[in-house]
Amino acid sequence: MRIGLIVPSSNTVMEPDFHRHFSAPSIVSTTRIFLETVTREAEVRMLEEDLPKAIQLIKTTAPDVVVFGCTSAGAVGSDDQIAQMIDQATNARPVTVLGAVMANLQRIAPRKLAVFTPYIEDLTASIATSLAEAGYPPIKAAGMGIQFNLEIGKVPPSEIIRFVESHLDRVAPDCLFLSCTNWRAIETIDALQTKLGIPVLTSNQSAIAAVRQATAQHHAAAITDARS
Repeated sequence: MRIGLIVPSSNTVMEPDFHRHFSAPSIVSTTRIFLETVTREAEVRMLEEDLPKAIQLIKTTAPDVVVFGCTSAGAVGSDDQIAQMIDQATNARPVTVLGAVMANLQRIAPRKLAVFTPYIEDLTASIATSLAEAGYPPIKAAGMGIQFNLEIGKVPPSEIIRFVESHLDRVAPDCLFLSCTNWRAIETIDALQTKLGIPVLTSNQSAIAAVRQATAQHHAAAITDARS
C-alpha cells in the first residue's frame, strides 16, 4: 500500500504520527506545501499556489491513497474540491482530514460536540462553521491563538490536555474534536477519554483511520482480482 501525504512545510507532527501507525509493507511518501503562519490568507495562498504542484509531485510515487494533511485549509477552502483535484490528477483514493473527521462524527452522531484548536480565532471559527454546516454545531469552540505553525508543533500533550480541561467548566460535551494535523493531539486521546468518558477525535487519528479503511478495501479488491 503506497500512501501519499501532502502536508504544510512547517508541519512536524503528522509524518511521525503516520510513520508510527503504518509500517512495512506500507510506504508513506510526503510532499510539502509552503506554510509558516496559520492564517486564512496564508492558507488560501498555499492552496492556490502550491497544492496543484504538490499533487503532481506526489503522483510520481504511484500512490494508492493521497492524504491532504491540513484540517484548517480544508475549512478555509473547499474540502470537496481538494479531494476532487487529488482524485482527478492521481487516480488515487483521496483522503482529506476534514472529510475523515466528518465520517467519524457521522458514526458517533454526537449531540453536544466541543471543538478545540491551536488556531487563532478566525480559523477556529472556520472549523466550527464547517462542522455546523455538516450537522454538528459545536456547543463550545476554543483555540489557543497560535499563529506560527512551527510553534503549534511544539505544544506538549500535557499542555493540550490542560487547555481542553480549562474550557469544560459548565460544558458537558458528549464528544471532543481536537483539530490540527500539527498538534500533538493524538497523544492526548487515551488520557482525555479515560478522564471524561466520551469519544475524543483528532485530525491525525481520523486521517489514519480513513487510510486504514482504504487499505482494507485495497487488500480486499486485490484478493478478489487474484481469484477472478
